[in-house]
Amino acid sequence: MAWAVRLSGFFSAAVVIVVLSPSLEPFPPAEAEAVRFPFRRAPPFPDAAECGAASASASASACDAALVHIALTLDEAYLRGSIAAVHSVLRHARCPGRVFFHFVLSDRGLAPAVGFVFPGLRFRCYYFDPARVRGLISSSVREALEQPLNYARNYLAELLEPCVRRVIYLDSDLVVVDDVAKLWATDLRGRTVGAPEYCAAANFSAYFTPRFWSDPRLVAAAAFGRRRRRPCYFNTGVMVLDLERWRRGGATARIERWMRVQRRARIYDLGSLPPLMLVFAAAATSTRAPSASSTGAAAASPGPASTPDAPAPSTTSGPPTTSSSSPPTILPPAHTTPTTTTLTAYSR
Repeated sequence: MAWAVRLSGFFSAAVVIVVLSPSLEPFPPAEAEAVRFPFRRAPPFPDAAECGAASASASASACDAALVHIALTLDEAYLRGSIAAVHSVLRHARCPGRVFFHFVLSDRGLAPAVGFVFPGLRFRCYYFDPARVRGLISSSVREALEQPLNYARNYLAELLEPCVRRVIYLDSDLVVVDDVAKLWATDLRGRTVGAPEYCAAANFSAYFTPRFWSDPRLVAAAAFGRRRRRPCYFNTGVMVLDLERWRRGGATARIERWMRVQRRARIYDLGSLPPLMLVFAAAATSTRAPSASSTGAAAASPGPASTPDAPAPSTTSGPPTTSSSSPPTILPPAHTTPTTTTLTAYSR
């Protein structure tokens, strides 16, 4: 997936690596993983002079306020891409010693591979139990979209330490081509999620079934149901998350409620993306940087707290058609050339 993202300055993004903590007791030693996963060790990534000595301690707590937090899922099928992603983050960071990785995995055997490839990497691993979401996942158009780990990003606010107030989430098929600190500095303007948005290039209504659009209660309960702006698709592969607001707003519980509705009523065909759009795809507010050549980020807050328990068909169909201002551009498909994008802010 080759695409670029820029927020609060110039930030370009694309593949993500998953490295997990070699210090966790249940995991096999890194040397054993070197046999299972034949990767070479990466070279050291020194900090720039302006980073200071505080950046160098690999044993520092994840609660250090100076850290940039990045969350990734770790899966054997995408392990090579994840390694490449981590490498890209470290290579382009001015202060790689200030980057702290949070790896979420369901296979503990994958954890040491990252520690072997990146000695001294600051990271922590979190086990995600697939049983947590198995009863919520419904069948999708592609079997790959039904994998429990696809839904782990919805639980970052629970998995990560309470002291971690903000995190950058990256999909496992991305590569970073600029300093991740620029993305970290995105001003969310008091909202919960910053994500790249597609308005002109994506048909939002196609992400949900006629059963959804024909029920005014479902449309009204969605985050975009009461907005004056036509909703747009947003890409969840790169997100800046305000975990404090996520926790306070009960976003995880709202996402799970929509997943339960889906199991009963079949309101969408894809996997983990539609529930996020139902909770966060509200009115977008661009936060463009002053320079004409840079783009801003967008943020979103959870939509209405109430979600209907059961759908009731009606005659209304199609997405809301209220007017809106010009939408920001967003990440291109994986096969296209990287381009500048805007992250959009969603408000309640």
